[in-house]
Amino acid sequence: MAAARRVQLFYDVVSPYSWLAFEALCRYQHIWNVDLHLRPAVLGGIMKETGNQAPAMLPKRGEYMMKDIKRMAKYYQVPLQIPKDFFESMVKKGSLSAMRFLTAVDMIQPQFLEPMSRELWMRIWSRDEDITQPDSILDAARKAGLSSELAQQLLEMILSPEVKNRLKEVTEEALKYGAFGMPTVVIHLNGEPQLFFGSDRLELLSSVLGEKWLGPVPASPNPKL
Repeated sequence: MAAARRVQLFYDVVSPYSWLAFEALCRYQHIWNVDLHLRPAVLGGIMKETGNQAPAMLPKRGEYMMKDIKRMAKYYQVPLQIPKDFFESMVKKGSLSAMRFLTAVDMIQPQFLEPMSRELWMRIWSRDEDITQPDSILDAARKAGLSSELAQQLLEMILSPEVKNRLKEVTEEALKYGAFGMPTVVIHLNGEPQLFFGSDRLELLSSVLGEKWLGPVPASPNPKL
């Protein structure tokens, strides 16, 4: 079997479209024989550096986004629900503490990065729950299978220079590839990176990889989804 091609997903759990791309790529990683690298980054930092604006900040685009998210969630079979106060959840509260926690997970226990990311998305984008407070993050960690001792250790790391710098470095890496929003997917073919933006470019991505898009592959049995 040929060596797996490297695919990087730069994401922020504040982004609902990132959740859709995340689930699709997790389902397809073995079908396509790709080495999927989950890269927690800061959407706000990318938007600021590129002068981009969140769709919700533009009335007509935000109106379309509300409808589009529901259609896309149904298509990808992801239990995504719009929070009651969308602006409060996505713009005012943000996700910096959560993304620092995911960064700490990636540094110390990367095998928990996938389930921990999913639980944070479940909180904000399925159950309309908080992801900013320590107790909220610890609850997500428990549901993701982390021990209370490990979760507390990781929580204590989020204010450390090491975690802050790592998150900043990954965000800067995404910018160097040309990211202007999330999700940003970067595939590496023949030593050359190629960037794809959005959760609706995965069929094109499969073609570039020389693979087949089989639709929104049903998720493996998972009571959390």
